Parts: sequence; structure tokens; C-alpha cells
Amino acid sequence: TTHWVAAGELARRFPRVEVAPDVLYVDNGQILTSAGAAAALDLCLHMIRRDLGSAVAANIARMSVMPLEREGGQAQFIVHEHPPVPRGSALEPLLEWIEDNLAHEVTLGSLAARAGMSERTFSRRFREQTGTTPLQWLLRARVRRAQFLLESSDHSVERIARQAGFGSPTAFRERFRKVVGTTPYAYRAAFHGRRDASAAPA
Repeated sequence: TTHWVAAGELARRFPRVEVAPDVLYVDNGQILTSAGAAAALDLCLHMIRRDLGSAVAANIARMSVMPLEREGGQAQFIVHEHPPVPRGSALEPLLEWIEDNLAHEVTLGSLAARAGMSERTFSRRFREQTGTTPLQWLLRARVRRAQFLLESSDHSVERIARQAGFGSPTAFRERFRKVVGTTPYAYRAAFHGRRDASAAPA
């Protein structure tokens, strides 16, 4: 593995290597890799625990003022950017409309109708221009809105679920965890207050 920013490039340069882009570290026996500076410390503690035992690792963690253990399989906090859309694309106004209407029900049929196309044609053209499906793009947009609200507001998870258009808190928690790799509560605990509320997307 490596830091999520470089994971795609690592996989491109070394196609025979299996790259795990969203974990903290990987231990393949003789080869150990980590996802960044902080993850390297997690990997060091893992190696100490493996070679010298949990008691030694726990003592070193206390001396280093760091958590004893973050499992290697824990997800990195990845910033999920939208795939780029070619400048001047006919999709630009539609994507802006989606961003402005995340709190409302948006379906493939309603998007296709708004674009003046059949669902099949719309889905094909959308994928050609963005590299993803309309509903995957919509999910990422909702997750990004939820991330911003978790970072910059004290709104309840239930309110954020409504504002980001997830329908129910249960659906929000499930989909957020699937995309981000952690719960909304854990994400808020890690990132709340780190963004200026004035940077809110329009």
C-alpha cells in the first residue's frame, strides 16, 4: 500500500503488484508497506508487537503518546473527489443542478429526463464523460456534502442524513461507511472543526 494520493500511480507503474489503496499498512511477511507517515508508526508498532510481544509494544505506544493499535486494515481517510468533467461538457449544468438538489430525491429517470435522453443513452454518455455511473456520482456528491457537514457543523447525524439526501439515518450510516470506510461519528470525531465553515460549497 501507499498513501491514497499515490496509490493509483503506484498501481500504474507496477501492474504486477497488488495495490491496496485504502488500508493503513500491509504485512506480507518479508515485505511491509504503509500508507504514510502516521501509518508508518502504526506499522512499526505492529512489527514490535509481532517480534517482541504486546507488552513491549504497549509500553512503546505509551512512551510515544500514541494509540497502541490501529489495525492495518482500517481505512485511510480518503478525500473522494468527483471524476473530472471535460470543460464545456453538456453535463456541467446538470452536475451543478445535482449539487444544488442533493437533499431531494434524484433518480436515474429524473436525471435522464432533465438531460433530454433515454436512461440508457444518458447512462452511456455520463460514463463516457465522467468515468462513473450517474448514481455512483450522486452517491459521492452526497457523501462529500455529508463530510463537509460533519466537519463544519454540530447538526445531528439524522439532520445531516436529510440534508445530504440519504433518506434515512440507517441508509446514511451504511453508505457513508461503504464509501469513506468509517462511521459518521468516527469521522466527525477525527475531523470536526478542521474546515472553515466559510468554505461551504455553494
